[in-house]
Parts: sequence; C-alpha cells; structure tokens
Amino acid sequence: MVLSVLFLLIYLITVLGNAGMILIICLDAQLHTLMYFFLTHLSFIDLSYSSVFTPKTLQSLLTSTKSISFLGCFTQMYFFIVFGAAECLLLCLMAYDHYIAICRPLHYPVIMSPGLCHALLTDSYVICFVDSTVVVVSMSILHFCNSNIIQLFFCDTLPILTLSCSDTSEVEIMIFICAESNLLLSLITISGS
Repeated sequence: MVLSVLFLLIYLITVLGNAGMILIICLDAQLHTLMYFFLTHLSFIDLSYSSVFTPKTLQSLLTSTKSISFLGCFTQMYFFIVFGAAECLLLCLMAYDHYIAICRPLHYPVIMSPGLCHALLTDSYVICFVDSTVVVVSMSILHFCNSNIIQLFFCDTLPILTLSCSDTSEVEIMIFICAESNLLLSLITISGS
C-alpha cells in the first residue's frame, strides 16, 4: 500500500509539473518562441509517456493482479513506442535548434522558421507513429500458444516475443531496424550538434 501511494505521488508530481509547464508556456505571450514550442511538446510527450503504463501499474499495485490482456498489452506497447521514439526525435530537434541558435545566431530566424519547426515536429510524430505501427502490427500477426492473458503489468516487445509459438526472427529484425534507425538518427544528430 505504501508503495502504491508513493508511486501515485510521483506520478501526480510528474503530471502537475508537465501540465504546469504547458500551461505557463501557453498563457505567457513572451514564451511563444521556438525554444518553448519544442519544450511544450517535450512536456506533452513526457506527460503522455508516463501515462501509458502508470494506470495499469497502479491497478496492479492496488489489486495485486499482475495480468493484462493481449489487446491492452499491444495498445500499451504501441503508445510506449510512439512516445519513446518521439522523445528521442524531439530531443534531436532541440539539439539542432540549439546548435543553430549558438553557432549561427544571425541566421537563426531564417534557418529555424516557424514553418520549418512545425514541419520537423510533424515529420517526427509521423515517423514515430509509422515506426510503432510497423512493430505492433508485425508482432500482432504472430501465433501465441497460451491464453490471451499476459502475466505482466507492463508490456514490452521481449515478453511478447517469448510467448509466441511461431518463428520470431523476422519480427526481431524488424524491431531491431526500427529501433536502431531511430536511435542512430538521434545519436548522430545530437552528437553532430
């Protein structure tokens, strides 16, 4: 019980902090700059990312039931991948934005126009949704041996792959390609900036 109260308290602090950040940036006209535009989306992603698994975790802690249906698992995994990948790509965009602001300050308004920032952010969200769709759809076509209940409260790719009766090598390659392309793109851009 103490653990669930502590977990709930940490979650509420996360929600209030990120929601407060979004609210402050939206209400203060002086903060309507590109840096705060990216910061607003980072707060939104952090808020969403923590909300993917927290409700099920709290339910598991309070009821001692550590199981989830396949549909719930795939839904949780889908949004976990979306927001995890989106955070990586958004940090990549923020690094590029800071690089341009520091290294080319006179060209910053021309290079980092609001239209370009909106396009880059939209592209990163689209990439994340496509990436997550590819992973989840490729995993959902696998055949599973046992019941449709998974004895976990948090779903990731590895537990699902271990429950499959069919060959998972192609799906593992697909997951590896999607994850590594996202991570390498982020790592190269952040390191370059």
